[in-house]
Amino acid sequence: MAESARHTGEMSEAPKKPLDGVRVIEMGQLLAGPFCGTLLAYYGAEVIKIEPRGGDPIRTWRETRDGVSYWWYSLGRNKKSVTLDLKSEKGRELARRLILTADVLIENFRPGTLEKWGLTPEGLREENPGLVVSRISGYGQTGPLASRPGYASVCEGFAGLRYVNGFPGERPVRPNLSLGDSLSGLHAAFGILLALVERSQSRSGQDVDVAIFESVYNMMEAVVPEYDGAGVVREPSGSTITGIVPTNTYLCKDGRYVIIGGNGESIYKRLMRAAGRPEMADDPKYAGNANRVEREDEIDEALTEWTQSLTLEEVLEALREAQVPSGPIYSVREMMEDPQYQARDLFETVRAGGQPLKVPAIVPKLSRTPGATEWPGPELGQHNDVVLESIGVSAQELEQLRQDEVI
Repeated sequence: MAESARHTGEMSEAPKKPLDGVRVIEMGQLLAGPFCGTLLAYYGAEVIKIEPRGGDPIRTWRETRDGVSYWWYSLGRNKKSVTLDLKSEKGRELARRLILTADVLIENFRPGTLEKWGLTPEGLREENPGLVVSRISGYGQTGPLASRPGYASVCEGFAGLRYVNGFPGERPVRPNLSLGDSLSGLHAAFGILLALVERSQSRSGQDVDVAIFESVYNMMEAVVPEYDGAGVVREPSGSTITGIVPTNTYLCKDGRYVIIGGNGESIYKRLMRAAGRPEMADDPKYAGNANRVEREDEIDEALTEWTQSLTLEEVLEALREAQVPSGPIYSVREMMEDPQYQARDLFETVRAGGQPLKVPAIVPKLSRTPGATEWPGPELGQHNDVVLESIGVSAQELEQLRQDEVI
């Protein structure tokens, strides 16, 4: 791995992590590329985030404290912040020098931007042959749409996710999250790890071309073979899922909702007995998923009548005894209060702006070399000196770069 200039003076030495010794340069803003960097940093990579002098816009998005986004403290965790004006020749040259010390470059600019700046992956690998370059964009680096800007919201529609989400005949809906960005960041991290594994044999880097729409498309299960083989277009199905019965969300007496997944054969029978409908458990016309799909309305009507006669906790208790998969729909408040979340250590406390702040832990959990949050998102340009000094920039040069508004 390329030699790393480790973060010093802020945190005590942490236990060994699986990506210790990997240096990553993160270029790009907002969510897709930065989420990829967050994943790698959590598991030990030294992630140097290059930001414009005004900072990544996500530093001020959504809810803030003293002008800093709570989201930034989570998304920027374990990263070193370096400001560079990449529109200037000096800024691009400093970026190039940093990249030449790195194992990985993450960028999520519109295709062609690196080329315009003279930072082509091929050119960089002439001096740093092992460099892995992860390129995240809306539509990928090739194809007729490659040059289009691609936000997650648009790409989720293009990839088919929005079509199947919502209720039949109504406007397609989105979850109140940027799933496309997070999914592409996850795919980019996976691709980077694959490339690093391969590099250990070939000693050569390569490009990891990640499209937001393709990352969403990768989640679309059987829609392609179902259409190609049976001519079936999967439609939106509200709170159910097409072709699997019963699995739905049901209203309880206290106005809360319960999710029930009772589609296995023995589970279905236990469910209907718990719901006081043993005749529907034992009748052969409800045996097998195909038969239940034909009688979905009957089954859902019976379950709705039962859940509406009980509170959520009463339903859950009955289904726990019957060993039927079921659960509530949680808000973040309930998540943070739940003992299962706490037992799984899914919250980590950092000092942000001089005050304690909980951020989500990142999974998966590794038994011997786990990841951890070592520090929250740093101040803008906090690591300019220590990082640039690691590539030979002198104190005098640093001062000149400040005066020239390059850093």
